[in-house]
Amino acid sequence: MESDRDLIERVNAGDAEAFEVLYRRHRDWAYRLAWRFTGHHQDALDVLQETFVYLLKKFPGFELTASMTTFLYPVVKHLALNLRWRQAAGSGNMEAVAALPDTRMGETSRAELAAALSALSPEQREVVLMRFVDGFSLDEIGTALDIPLGTAKSRLYKALRFLRNDPRTRAYFLD
Repeated sequence: MESDRDLIERVNAGDAEAFEVLYRRHRDWAYRLAWRFTGHHQDALDVLQETFVYLLKKFPGFELTASMTTFLYPVVKHLALNLRWRQAAGSGNMEAVAALPDTRMGETSRAELAAALSALSPEQREVVLMRFVDGFSLDEIGTALDIPLGTAKSRLYKALRFLRNDPRTRAYFLD
């Protein structure tokens, strides 16, 4: 299997098929992330499309300096939150605009886990989901969120400390 960097080199050289391979490789991940922020299938599809249009506009000349998911994460997040902002503002309901959370969790199979995660700050929840759902390393989280590594570690530490002490999630941390 060709690496993302090899595919990017091919796209930079004008190979449209290589871009299609990149799209197929990362579309499901990008969709799931968009859905997590929007909570709606059609909105997530719109964000997915806008994400890859954005990526396509980077060519030729695009250089990947991190993993593709690390590069795409802030793009998907920005586009999804922007879409939600435009929808809320377009409705004329400024109270809804003010109440927009920074993230939105997808449905999980355990209501207690979802409730405990929603009790975290948006920044802590985002780091927990990036680490344990998306599989990002702490360095990748810092890069994707444009925060220092120490901040990423601190947010994760505080979130895990809260979850360990929360009765709804304490069982997840027992040996």
